[in-house]
Amino acid sequence: MAEIKAADVMKLRKATGSGMMDCKKALVEAEGDFDKAIEILRKKGQKIAAKRADRESSEGAAIAKVNADNTVGVSIVLGCETDFVGKNESFVEMATKLAEHALNFATKEEFLASDFGGITVAEKLIEQTGVIGEKIDINDFTRVEAPYVGSYIHVGNKIASLVGLSASIDGIENLAKDLAMQAASMGATSLSYKDFDPAYVAAETEARIAVIEKDNIELGRLGKTLKNVPQFISRSQLTDEVLAQAEENAKAELAAEGKPEKIWDRILPGKLERFVSDNTTLDQEQCLLDQKFIKDEKKTVAEYVSSLGDVSIVNFSRVSLG
Repeated sequence: MAEIKAADVMKLRKATGSGMMDCKKALVEAEGDFDKAIEILRKKGQKIAAKRADRESSEGAAIAKVNADNTVGVSIVLGCETDFVGKNESFVEMATKLAEHALNFATKEEFLASDFGGITVAEKLIEQTGVIGEKIDINDFTRVEAPYVGSYIHVGNKIASLVGLSASIDGIENLAKDLAMQAASMGATSLSYKDFDPAYVAAETEARIAVIEKDNIELGRLGKTLKNVPQFISRSQLTDEVLAQAEENAKAELAAEGKPEKIWDRILPGKLERFVSDNTTLDQEQCLLDQKFIKDEKKTVAEYVSSLGDVSIVNFSRVSLG
């Protein structure tokens, strides 16, 4: 039987991340052959991965990384089965190293097939499944390229976001961080209402109106104030004709209230602004540019960005656990 030295066990542990006893057993089985011991541990990982293939890897760590010149950013979710593992320092460290490595690749497929310490990333995930005893997977992968890219990772590594900006201006680092924090915190799914599929907007409008009307039945039964039922939910629905009709309706209201026509010009802009606000709830929820800026809710994100100079948001991404 080959003599198994403590130094060999430590070397194998460093190479694979496996526990001391697992490394020693593998070296004993391999009769001291280091490469064969690594293969034994990988086969163990494959067996465990096969057994846990149908498990949910809904916990883990969301990590965002940006390259040295801030022109490319990548965010990944390294998934595992339990919060206990997801918070483990060595697990987060592995997720961070994988995210840094991912900066070199355009797609998740290229990333998984790439070499990572002598094996592919996909093989590394299987290996670590054997080490940790839980299903380990890349649940999400996003890449953002722009003249300037900023990132943000929410406390606890539950959410990570990237924002691409059109130019580098004074204060760009803080601007990018603020916007990435906005994307992470407020859960935008689109950059602008212009990106919405009309069929989606139509279906969402119908569903939201149905919910409000149902709520109003109960509110009416209880004698409470009814909720406003919007005609629309997105700026994409507010055509010139719709806005013109809204203005006519506002004028009719002012006339009915007995307001002198000479002061209508001072009142109409506010009424139309409220009409747009009441009928763009989908945009305010899901479109980054149309959301209220979390550090100054008097402005939308678009208004905040434009107030800082000749710069605009090119694209963004947001990944999260679950």
